[in-house]
Amino acid sequence: RVQLVESGGGSVEAGESLKLACVASGDSYFYSHMGWFRQAPGKEREGVATIDPDGKKTYADSVKGRFDVSRDNAKSTLYLHMHNLKPEDTAMYYCAADPTYLTLSSLKDPDYGYAGQGTQVTVSS
Repeated sequence: RVQLVESGGGSVEAGESLKLACVASGDSYFYSHMGWFRQAPGKEREGVATIDPDGKKTYADSVKGRFDVSRDNAKSTLYLHMHNLKPEDTAMYYCAADPTYLTLSSLKDPDYGYAGQGTQVTVSS
């Protein structure tokens, strides 16, 4: 029903910025609520940010003030603009979507909603 394709990952140095994008396709109802989660090797998933259909945003404390989530509904695209990156931000970043709701907690559940294949972000010190 929904396909999510991420892009924009890469290798940067601490303090630099990256902008991730996620293009959604399929019935737009199924990606009404969108967000990002990340997972580093050997660690559990971490919900990073969510944005609802009205543009209301939530952020994990670890990224608050540094990351900005936004969406362009005309382009069916979700963005994550990451500033002042730190080595601890190194992870695979995934786009997620759900028709009813999405929270930082639900982003941790691998059986909830839809997710893309991910894009790698590596931050060196």
